[in-house]
Amino acid sequence: MNRFLILIIGSVLIFGTMVQAQESLTTRNRGAIRLYEEARNHYGLGQHNEAIAALQRAIDRDSDFIEAYLVLGDIYNRQREFAKEAEVLKKAVAIDSTFFPTTMFNIGVASFNAGDYAESILWLERYRWYFSDDRSAERVKQWLDRARFAVEASENPYEIELITLGEKVNSDYDEYWPSVTADEQTLVFTVLVPRNPGLFAERSLPRTSMYFQEDFYVSHRGADGQWQTREPLPGSINTDGNEGAQALSADGNWMFFTACGRSDGRGSCDIYFSQRTPEGWSEPVNLGMPVNTPYWESQPTFGADGKTLMFVSNRPGGRGGKDIWQATVQHINRDGVPVFGDVRNLGSNINTTKDENSPFLHHDNRTLYFASEGWPGMGGMDLFVSRKGEDGVWRVPVNLGVPINTPGDEIGLVINARGNRAYFASDGREEDQTSKNIYTFELPPPIQPSPVLYVAGRVYDIETGETLPADFELKDISTGNLIVSTQSNRFSGEFLVVLPVGGQYAFKAEHPGYMFYSGHFDLFGDHPLDAPYQLDIGLQPIRKGVSMTLENIFFGIDSYRLESQSKVELDGLVRFLADNKEVRIMIGGHTDNVGNAAYNQRLSENRARSVYNYIIEQGVDTSRLEYKGFGMDQPIADNETESGRAKNRRTEITIL
Repeated sequence: MNRFLILIIGSVLIFGTMVQAQESLTTRNRGAIRLYEEARNHYGLGQHNEAIAALQRAIDRDSDFIEAYLVLGDIYNRQREFAKEAEVLKKAVAIDSTFFPTTMFNIGVASFNAGDYAESILWLERYRWYFSDDRSAERVKQWLDRARFAVEASENPYEIELITLGEKVNSDYDEYWPSVTADEQTLVFTVLVPRNPGLFAERSLPRTSMYFQEDFYVSHRGADGQWQTREPLPGSINTDGNEGAQALSADGNWMFFTACGRSDGRGSCDIYFSQRTPEGWSEPVNLGMPVNTPYWESQPTFGADGKTLMFVSNRPGGRGGKDIWQATVQHINRDGVPVFGDVRNLGSNINTTKDENSPFLHHDNRTLYFASEGWPGMGGMDLFVSRKGEDGVWRVPVNLGVPINTPGDEIGLVINARGNRAYFASDGREEDQTSKNIYTFELPPPIQPSPVLYVAGRVYDIETGETLPADFELKDISTGNLIVSTQSNRFSGEFLVVLPVGGQYAFKAEHPGYMFYSGHFDLFGDHPLDAPYQLDIGLQPIRKGVSMTLENIFFGIDSYRLESQSKVELDGLVRFLADNKEVRIMIGGHTDNVGNAAYNQRLSENRARSVYNYIIEQGVDTSRLEYKGFGMDQPIADNETESGRAKNRRTEITIL
């Protein structure tokens, strides 16, 4: 905080540019002056407690010693003892309110930081009325706006019950930075563990790297719905150094995290990548440029779209302080490591001239939670939510309110896929609590993200049962926009793909040398959010005679004119033919049994020809294509029900 008091009193008195003659101070008491000089020396050496003791003895000698109160207030400010700061500054003003008028402003700020918002308004208004000028008017207005917002938020709190994750997750150590998978079955978090546990048990030690290090731990949800006993994260990811501020991908196969001062580092702190293997988490890889720079990069979050990485950096080109930045996956290298590009600042609707941190991009890919000290809040770092508009621009953020935010710092909030439950770390929430613990609470509806479902399963060779790594695409059928681009686990074939509620989606899985899988999800209307889709996908090797149904080809009733929503599937088929140039296919049209056989034969043939014509228009040679109508002669379901008839109305391709 840029403080007039620091500039004038701190710089002048502490660093000796003010003449220290006895007549320049507001006291003539030699003992008080001697103690004041002693305090000045302690303060200059960073010995704050010793400086406080000397100043208090000086005030005992002369209770009207204004400079002693002002410097004492400045020390309390640096120690974040804001209530004490306001108390001693009020005593200085009571002696002489004109001696250093900016003290009134500093009392207002200290009261705000202490959570006494009404008192803050009182002193800020008093300063504005008596002493504010054109140079300070805007600054005073900003603090008044903050204080008035805080009063209103305090008077309209949310009803929230914090629930600890229990002793199987929390301990006497500090636990923080929770991250959860979209299925909410895996929790990874950072723990500040002592380098010598026996020494920790003997006495309280300062939370410094000399005595502590940050490591990752994991807990899994049991069949009873409770989090199980935590374990160190298996694999090669934990070291003797510090690892922290991690983010899991939605499927739990990838993790991005922060490490500082490593031999392969680009700057003070960098972002690293690791992936889940059968033996545990892989050896971390520095993401390199352009994500990491000679500056400070930390606190990543990775989108469920499989391509968006957000992180915090103090690199040049930002709004000021630490800003939130975004990078996009360009490709995956041969080792399965994502390569990023297109780094950009999130802009003025998110970043301020002060610090922003701990971004969390929800699985809906359009709701961002983050902490900021620049937007109006309750003091310190507050948590905010911003939503992305249809134009792709992030909207001005909304404070998450009371009691989520307090006069202290709140950071590191994550939300489950359904959007109704939040996880975060905090201290001082329980009686006799001396460390940070992880809590969960029900998120109030006004600040919830859009809920998402997910489809999870395994990909395998349908003939041998062998696991297959696969690439997945989820596209919005109405717009053709790519919603998710991701991969299954390279080793287990397991996958999890997020499905935003409120749309129709084409779902595609593919592996080289195999027929692609075509799926369809219609998520308009009411869907139970606690019932995700389970889908094991068997892919067929490409060979003569193999057939598959294209699930996202649409025609109107009694029509062979392709609906525009079919473009997503058709373009995927064109790409399949481009990737497999030796393949020839037959396009087959099928109908239900409504109407006579001759009518259905004509309709099925015309529909197959419509698909054939579209593919030719995209440049595929006619020698690679045939089409045929089969009418209602080859049903795959019961024609007695509407759902059965819908399955029979289909377009298939067969390898020739």
